[in-house]
Amino acid sequence: MKNINLKHLRYFWTVAANGSIASASEILHLTPQTISGQLSELEYQIGTKLFQKAGRNLALTEAGRMVFNYADEIFRLSTELQNVLDGRDPAAQSTLNVGVAMVVPKLLAYRVLAPVLNLDQPVRLVCNEAPFVDLLADLSVHKLDLILADSPFSPGLNIRAYNHLLGESGITFFAREPDDRLYRNDFPNSLDGAPMLMPTTNCALRRSLELWFERIDVRPTVVAEFEDRALMKAFGEAATGIFTSPTAVEDDVLNKYAVTVIGRSDEVKERFYAISAERKIKHPAISAITEAARLDLFSI
Repeated sequence: MKNINLKHLRYFWTVAANGSIASASEILHLTPQTISGQLSELEYQIGTKLFQKAGRNLALTEAGRMVFNYADEIFRLSTELQNVLDGRDPAAQSTLNVGVAMVVPKLLAYRVLAPVLNLDQPVRLVCNEAPFVDLLADLSVHKLDLILADSPFSPGLNIRAYNHLLGESGITFFAREPDDRLYRNDFPNSLDGAPMLMPTTNCALRRSLELWFERIDVRPTVVAEFEDRALMKAFGEAATGIFTSPTAVEDDVLNKYAVTVIGRSDEVKERFYAISAERKIKHPAISAITEAARLDLFSI
């Protein structure tokens, strides 16, 4: 096999990192046809398929995952080399590996983690999203420094980890116009029979919502359930049902999605935790996360 064309490898890496040729096309400022052709040439050169169809997106094959891991390391070293040539010390930048549980709202995760990017000492932030149990396994073998979750770690598990409460927030209910006017009147009684987009049963919020609905004697019609809260918001924006988000990021939701507020509840609380292998937080980046969350985003 001839030497791999690094330009083709860069195109492959960009597609793999963003999940679709269309997304990579916008980043690379190339036509989808050009990128598709370059990927085909790389697959021909390597002698195996790197992608397989996954709905409208692309998923990596087993060979593709292996190539992506090598490509990720190649381009990381390339960036490091450029920093050295430019007179910047790569050792001056530390890395923070964070696992984000899939049930944690993406907008809230961003707000929690954003302070890391503004530290005086540069920190390279690496985010991984996965089910909570998988993230705990990675934390136990020190692949992660921190987990963001909507529920605390159970001390009954044989893992050395510690819970750090970041804070709590009431919830806001959103709907797409013109449905918002229908449900805003007589809220929360208006939720009875209303189409509702709900988190899956492994999410702490799901249990809290069901108890609240029972307490106020309303029975929404659950039309869909989501583990990915960003996907739930996309469905809500398409007027398929009412959805919720922490009130702490209400303005962020309104700015990002074409929806309006139909009501709020402080009786239903969402709590968010930073879970680390440290009983007392010493890592400066994790300390910045917890302090900013408690002072600016939440109240505890």
